[in-house]
Amino acid sequence: MIIDTHCHIYNSEMENAEEIIKEAQKNNIILILNGTDLESNEEALKLSEDYENVYAALGYFYTLADEITDEDIAILDNQLEKDKVIAVGEIGLDYYKRKENKDKQIELFEKMLNLAEKHELPIIVHSRKAMQDTYDILKKHNVVGSMHSYQGSCEMAVEFIKLGFYIGVGGTVTYKNNKKARKMLNKIGIGHVLLETDSPYLPPEEKRGEMNTPLNIKYVIKKIAEELDIEESEVIEITAENAKKLFEIT
Repeated sequence: MIIDTHCHIYNSEMENAEEIIKEAQKNNIILILNGTDLESNEEALKLSEDYENVYAALGYFYTLADEITDEDIAILDNQLEKDKVIAVGEIGLDYYKRKENKDKQIELFEKMLNLAEKHELPIIVHSRKAMQDTYDILKKHNVVGSMHSYQGSCEMAVEFIKLGFYIGVGGTVTYKNNKKARKMLNKIGIGHVLLETDSPYLPPEEKRGEMNTPLNIKYVIKKIAEELDIEESEVIEITAENAKKLFEIT
């Protein structure tokens, strides 16, 4: 069993979402679909109900920080009660694409963390150029989760792990110029790594310029095995156990 802990395989992102889900199922890949807004949350929820190999993580992304209403929060609150919802995500902060509304982003992030605490769910965190604020906020909350497509330092990765977080490793670890990610991987080892693709985004080096799919997770597995000098089967087994433990997947 391979677990892709972060992807966006739903119809608002691509035309052939269900075909991709079926292909993943044939290849023994479990998918955690991450919603980011009202529409994608609904889609992820519906697909999780329709397919055995699909689970849902639901949340509101930083891009919605200026427009989320109390009604929107209430809708998400109810959705998090559903059986195959296993995390709150994708949520977080992004000061690279937008930093003039930091306070609003932080406010929304805090609301998402409060919901995660209420429902006793792990979280899936997006953090770009906002690592210290992300860490300081998480430290105040009783939450664990995944640091999606982690871009921080080795030292900060260790601090997140101390808080109970796993580090999401995807296609970017294969990029020739991404020595930072590989250094971090060697620092933390396989024991706190989760596999992810972020499909249809961030394809691995071998598929640059193409739409990413969960089938490309094999390239991530191969690179991790090469870097850590372990068998690909060990990467698959340990990362799956990590994901099962965090997200309580049976």
